[in-house]
Amino acid sequence: MKVTQVPEIAGVYLFEPTPHVDERGFFSRTFDAEIARSVGIDPDGFAQDSLSRSRKGVLRGMHLRSGQGEAKLVRCSAGEVFDVVVDLRPDSPTYLQQAHFTLSGDTQASVYIPAGCGHGFQALTEPADIAYRIDRPHDPSEDVVIAYDDPDLAIPWPLPVTVMSARDQRAVSLADLTAGAPSAR
Repeated sequence: MKVTQVPEIAGVYLFEPTPHVDERGFFSRTFDAEIARSVGIDPDGFAQDSLSRSRKGVLRGMHLRSGQGEAKLVRCSAGEVFDVVVDLRPDSPTYLQQAHFTLSGDTQASVYIPAGCGHGFQALTEPADIAYRIDRPHDPSEDVVIAYDDPDLAIPWPLPVTVMSARDQRAVSLADLTAGAPSAR
């Protein structure tokens, strides 16, 4: 498994496994505690695994948590997604920078997203499954959602948006969030 620091955002890492491929298909190690430790991620710090399934064109994001934030390791286990991370940590040297990835079930690559970064994705296939490994239990009262089409972020989503949750439709702008506006819930 290869791990690389993503140059656009401090603390974001891309984990790329080396699948064993043969006539049956493939076998891939999707997480390795020692490799996580080698870049300063505590593998024992994860508290919850979750899975979402989305139809093509569905957009989920841009999400983050208030309070202590939430670090997560995300992977597309089936299908393909356009994945986006935005650094929203005011004290970070990469504040407001973003990184984009195409994650797919074919590669099984994972992205580590530190607490304080916004995350979202758009399903490029029908369906697309995203597996999340999260460092603390989910608390809906800490949900923060930034508008996916915020002009200050100008994220280049590849497809027209087909479906969004009501929560994502009520998202605030980045300007409102940074000015202390209440988060969308």
